[in-house]
Amino acid sequence: MSRTLVLIGTRKGCFVLESDADRRDWSVRGPFCESWPVYHAVYDYESGAIFAAAASEWHGSAIWRSSDLGENWTHSSEGLAYEDGRRFSKVSTLASRHGRLLVGAEAPGIFESRDGGETFSLLTTLAGQPGSEGWDDPANQPPGHLGISGIEVHPDDESRFWAIVQGVGLWETADSGATWTPRNRGLRADWPREHEEVGFCVHKLVRADDTRMFQQNHVGMHRTDDGGATWTEITEGLPSEFGFGAAVNPHDRDTFLVVPLDPGHGRTMPEGRAAVWMTRDAGSSWQRSDRGLPQSDAHLGVLRQAMCNDTYDVPGYYFGTSTGQIFASADDGGSWQEIASYLPPISSVHAAVID
Repeated sequence: MSRTLVLIGTRKGCFVLESDADRRDWSVRGPFCESWPVYHAVYDYESGAIFAAAASEWHGSAIWRSSDLGENWTHSSEGLAYEDGRRFSKVSTLASRHGRLLVGAEAPGIFESRDGGETFSLLTTLAGQPGSEGWDDPANQPPGHLGISGIEVHPDDESRFWAIVQGVGLWETADSGATWTPRNRGLRADWPREHEEVGFCVHKLVRADDTRMFQQNHVGMHRTDDGGATWTEITEGLPSEFGFGAAVNPHDRDTFLVVPLDPGHGRTMPEGRAAVWMTRDAGSSWQRSDRGLPQSDAHLGVLRQAMCNDTYDVPGYYFGTSTGQIFASADDGGSWQEIASYLPPISSVHAAVID
């Protein structure tokens, strides 16, 4: 029977949740990574390794690796630095595919490793792109800034991937980072912008298939049907236009899930009632999914990497909160159960199915 792993990045280390294919009973292991703050943890199907992007005020930034599903860990920061004086504050996001580990950093830049996380080299800083003139300004890099806050790799084309620069927009490369194209046409921005095609606050990008992707934006949910060349807003019917977490059904390109949040400083679920909102028609309509979720005094926040899906025929969905709970659905969003509690504040949730 398949083994289900859910990797949890938290402010105090990485945790591993385990279950079988039924996804009803769960065990929790951790904390790992010596309780460093972990911004993003992922499983690499090609090598069977777990990678965790960690950044500590005391120890700096490093990528932790476990080749035995969390039993033993090592870490490396070799090559994770800018040599031109640019400020380097953290590693914030990971993507692993095609024998390569990509690492997003702040100030904005992408590093790569081709030796399983032993050493790293700078791939790109997106230099020369509209808006890049302000990326190195320390005034634009407050403590919570992530730099490259998301990387989405094409499953069949190693040279093609998308990267989010926090607060600036989405870019695509088709030549492994040598050149970049902004992919923000059709997005909304409720603030003045210096450049026509950038200045958009993309929170989370999820890929449905070769042409369709969805995103949760600072102002609205959006869909593309042409690989990101243009976007259409699909916010109508949701209780808020703001949020971070998002997921897709891996077998149905029309199903997209989000966790709307109040857009103010609190950034928690509206009215203290926990809910995931789903569309099964690509955003034409939305349904509230809250069976099994707390419906009073649940002032929960969900960050941009803290929601995901698995790949079972009947997919499961998972989200983690800023107050340390993990909720899961094993029936395509029909109902939810709390599978872990009292963890440190959660930065990322990543599911893997191991046969």
